[in-house]
Amino acid sequence: MLVKQGNIIWRDHVMKRLRERRITREDVRSAMFNGEIIEDRPDDIPTPSCLILGSSIRGRYLHVICGVLEDMVYIISAYYPDPDKWEADFVTRKG
Repeated sequence: MLVKQGNIIWRDHVMKRLRERRITREDVRSAMFNGEIIEDRPDDIPTPSCLILGSSIRGRYLHVICGVLEDMVYIISAYYPDPDKWEADFVTRKG
């Protein structure tokens, strides 16, 4: 709901990483809309976070790490999962 309302915080550091990885804000939003939480991280600091597996606007698997604080979603990171580190489902970590 917060994402649909546009209550998203995009820090400069995140935007730099997204540009380096050729991931757009639309890709991140798409993954959050169509994805599912695959890891819950309630003890993360400064805010609890989660890892979402979804797909970009071009249908490519995308991991998004975000946290919620009060009424805002903080985008912490987003990346295309590395098949060397993830099983074929991109939900299960290897090794």
